Amino acid sequence: MEASVEKFVYDFEEGNRDLKDLLGGKGANLAEMTNLGLPVPPGFTITTDACREFLKTGRPPEGMDPQVGEHLAGLEAKMGRRLGDQHDPLLVSVRSGAKFSMPGMMETVLNVGLTDRSVDGLAAQAGGDERFAWDSYRRLIQMFGKTVCDVPGEEFEHALDDAKHAAKTKDDLGLDAAALKALVRTYKEIFHEHTGRDFPQDPREQLDLAVSAVFRSWNADRAVLYRRQERIPTDLGTAVNVVAMVFGNLGADSGTGVAFTRDPATGEPGVYGDYLANAQGEDVVAGIRNTIPLQELADKDQKSYDELLKIMAKLEEHYRDLCDIEFTIERGKLWMLQTRVGKRTAAAAFVIATQLVDEGVIDLDEALRRVNGAQLAQLMFPTFDLSGGPNGEPEQLTRGVGASPGAAVGKAVFDAKHAVAMAKEGEQVILVRRETNPDDLPGMIAAQGILTSRGGKTSHAAVVARGMGKTCVCGADDLDVNLHKGQFTVDGHVVSEGDVISVDGTTGRVYLGEVPVQPSPVVQYFEGTLDAEADPLVSAVHRVLTHADGSRRLRVRTNADTGEDAARARRFGAQGIGLCRTEHMFLGERRSLVERLILARTAEDRDAALEELLPLQRADFVELFREMRDLPVTVRLIDPPLHEFLPPLEDLAVKVAVAEERGQDPGHDKDLLDAVRRMHEENPMLGLRGVRLGLVIPGLFAMQVRAIVEAAAQVDGAHPEIMVPLVGAVQELETIRAEAEKIIGEHDVDVKIGTMIEVPRAALTAGDIAQAADFFSFGTNDLTQMGWGFSRDDVEGAFFWRYLELGIFGVSPFESIDRDGVGRLVRIAVDEGRAARPELHFGVCGEHGGDPESVHFFHEVGLDYVSCSPFRVPVARLEAGRAAVAEQPTSDTR
Repeated sequence: MEASVEKFVYDFEEGNRDLKDLLGGKGANLAEMTNLGLPVPPGFTITTDACREFLKTGRPPEGMDPQVGEHLAGLEAKMGRRLGDQHDPLLVSVRSGAKFSMPGMMETVLNVGLTDRSVDGLAAQAGGDERFAWDSYRRLIQMFGKTVCDVPGEEFEHALDDAKHAAKTKDDLGLDAAALKALVRTYKEIFHEHTGRDFPQDPREQLDLAVSAVFRSWNADRAVLYRRQERIPTDLGTAVNVVAMVFGNLGADSGTGVAFTRDPATGEPGVYGDYLANAQGEDVVAGIRNTIPLQELADKDQKSYDELLKIMAKLEEHYRDLCDIEFTIERGKLWMLQTRVGKRTAAAAFVIATQLVDEGVIDLDEALRRVNGAQLAQLMFPTFDLSGGPNGEPEQLTRGVGASPGAAVGKAVFDAKHAVAMAKEGEQVILVRRETNPDDLPGMIAAQGILTSRGGKTSHAAVVARGMGKTCVCGADDLDVNLHKGQFTVDGHVVSEGDVISVDGTTGRVYLGEVPVQPSPVVQYFEGTLDAEADPLVSAVHRVLTHADGSRRLRVRTNADTGEDAARARRFGAQGIGLCRTEHMFLGERRSLVERLILARTAEDRDAALEELLPLQRADFVELFREMRDLPVTVRLIDPPLHEFLPPLEDLAVKVAVAEERGQDPGHDKDLLDAVRRMHEENPMLGLRGVRLGLVIPGLFAMQVRAIVEAAAQVDGAHPEIMVPLVGAVQELETIRAEAEKIIGEHDVDVKIGTMIEVPRAALTAGDIAQAADFFSFGTNDLTQMGWGFSRDDVEGAFFWRYLELGIFGVSPFESIDRDGVGRLVRIAVDEGRAARPELHFGVCGEHGGDPESVHFFHEVGLDYVSCSPFRVPVARLEAGRAAVAEQPTSDTR
């Protein structure tokens, strides 16, 4: 009995949209459209399994080649043509298509199968149109050479520019058949010069080489960088779609376009998109020629336009979401080349979600699933204040297409590598290009915003910027961008590299200089200065966030040390304070009191310093308790080493040496230097800090506890919680608790006492520590440092980039919780702590408390609350709601 061979190739009729893991998003959706009876060119998909095997071994998996041959024969039978046939050739496109959309990051080759022998046959197919045939051939050599054989793309571009110059035309449409035939010869010479071989004349060899190139493009630098930016897993691989070519470059009755069923920038319903007559698909996305609005297609081809609108409506109804559609019209015949749930701006995501609820398409749970905290954070960024000020209204340079909203200010930069270099030096930059291409991705990530003189809402720059949440203006076509000189000119005004410009991705306006900013409407809503019904976006945010609040189990507190921060966090929806860092209260003018405490030589001197600190601390806590009346306030006793409150060793040593050299008495500086030297530690993070300070320095923690208790006694509705930091053994907590309870007993105040779980040993002995605690709060910053053996301040700039590059990290463990390692410590502590003491409460107060992915983890492990900075409170509220509805059955059919 023969062993079964794994299936690596699927005809479009065999797939569906649920097979994205296997067929990639593009292949699954082509199959879905085929099954819906839409006009899709026939084709087949080579699976992601085949790609993963290829990337492991460097060759196609056993059985793939004959399956490709079998499906190619089936495609030839459907089309009534053979690949590359001399007289009546079938041509195919070879396109990438991963599970998650990665626009422009991997490879595509069009017109595969075209050769010296078949170019005349293609012209005959087109009714004797030799120009079309030779234009298709030069496109193949150019794409194949650059994509498959690493021929520098600029070599082809220079040759094309030379041909246009010779023909005295600025547009490739101005090249006739003879000029294109000559250009093909030049392209072949370029190909041979860089590859050492002639351009392949075997159609099947072209196909096989193109498929392998698409597989390899999964690990191209730009694809790796994009996946890292978007947190897409590295091991998915890409599928390859082989599709019968349809041609939009057959003349004025042909063309290609991209359409959205709603505006991807604002969410408004309507017809949105771009169309380019007499062009192939890549021309639209590349932004090489400026497109016309999709509505103008009705003036050129009413029949195709009407059919497209019907298909758009059918796809949105079927996918129940905004759809992004690529199409080609070949001599009046409409063909659908791709659809997917469209990328959209943060504003559009909220607006569309609530629109679909109102239309009865989805419920509020599903609306909540379709937005995320990162999008909400984008909506909280400032916007430009154009009201004018002492300098009057800003000077507008130009206006293009607002492709991705936001307000971005920076120095104009005309090269992606330079943008990265300047950003590393701390400069804010705006990347200015004629049009972007996938090689510009590093610069796009580094820039605050992107400005192009070509393209529209569906260009590469627009699509990638929207996906990343970057501000982008495209198609500012009165800009004359000179990349070689590093400048652009508009209406006689020259803007050079380094000049500051401001870019408004909502209106498409570009201003000279730095435009002031103002709080966004969403922040004004959170602050209570803008009504929820003030505009559609604010209303959408209000509805979704209100539903999140009603759905979530996790409570959301804030990290705040001042009354001002506490008040703002409460306006933003905080349900208490999860972390008040008391060490921040010892800075400024109070530093001298801490110096006195450190330099105290007798118990009397020490007690005197503490006595002066007591009323100051008490006043701080009174302010916090008043702002958070009726809500819990968790106060962490002092955590950092005391020498951090003293001047640096180097500065003191210099001052003392200079004084002694001049014969002067260094006085107080000498005492400070002696103290700093006495307290010096090789690794302060693991030294005398946290609970150890309370055990070693008599009266320090007692003063803080007394200040908390006395402040709580003065404020009705105060709910103080005392958190002891850096506990690693239950005996440490028991000792501090006993001292605190004596002070608490002097007042009629209910105070909870707990600890911060930030030492791995504490997590592993949580069952014991729970006996002396009312709550645990996870300090995930230090828990990550100690769990990994990292000093955060040292390692992030030193080698994290390499760990991310190698895939050791998908994302920094300080940004998002390390589920497998640090997360396991959290899970152990929760399980063992709750088993030992069921009434124990659990929270988290590290930076992970506001990270969307981490919030979902904390929901899963059973924490009671997360705590984060005031600005991230709405994000945590939203994600806590999303975590809750994620456990419910979904109505999503996308």
